[in-house]
Amino acid sequence: MADLDLTGKTALVTGASRGLGRSIAISLAQAGAHVLALARTPGALEELDDAVKAVGGKASLIPLDLVEGEGIERLAEALMGRFEALDILVLNAASLGELAPLPDIDPKVWNHTLNLNVTANWRLIRALDPLLRRAKRADVIGVTSHVGGETARAFWGSYAVTKAALEMLLETYAEETARTEVEVSIIDPGTMRTDMRAVAMPGEDPQTLPSPDETLPLVHHVLTRTKAEPIRVRKRDLQN
Repeated sequence: MADLDLTGKTALVTGASRGLGRSIAISLAQAGAHVLALARTPGALEELDDAVKAVGGKASLIPLDLVEGEGIERLAEALMGRFEALDILVLNAASLGELAPLPDIDPKVWNHTLNLNVTANWRLIRALDPLLRRAKRADVIGVTSHVGGETARAFWGSYAVTKAALEMLLETYAEETARTEVEVSIIDPGTMRTDMRAVAMPGEDPQTLPSPDETLPLVHHVLTRTKAEPIRVRKRDLQN
């Protein structure tokens, strides 16, 4: 995203400490945005901060568990007092859940997956909507998967159901903000070399998979498009 100028913009990225979230956070900072990097692990966030500084960027670190307490609401209140607007919101944090037949999924795992993959994103939208509407153009980007978004797959129930729900959440928000300057996008990056993929496919050689950095053109595309397009964009759509 070398040709993208985000100077003066503020971007909040969830799940920013590793995988796709890390790649997006670094690239937005390199483009000039002040990145609000949110993740659970302080140590991983500090490593991200070093990487952001190495490309000449700026980040504020937000160690926060999105499913615990009222942290999201407190965060929104703090941001309202510090920033005039929120220009970019990347909803990337997610849990794989449990790969098991639906009747065998642990209820605690089911609830946690639903809370993180869906409810936390609704709470973020609910709490940050005023800041997003203050921006000259605000981009809300949700990360989805073909599992749930397009295809049902046995044993992937907790993940697939929540991704399908996330897509409907974002599509609804897009309808509700259609006459505002808030642009909502859903990106499907496809298979990537991430920790989540390694858990899901332990026998797979990760070196045969594309890195998260190879998905950045998809993020660039949704941040720069100006004409009406389908809200959901897949990596392979840009390759056709």
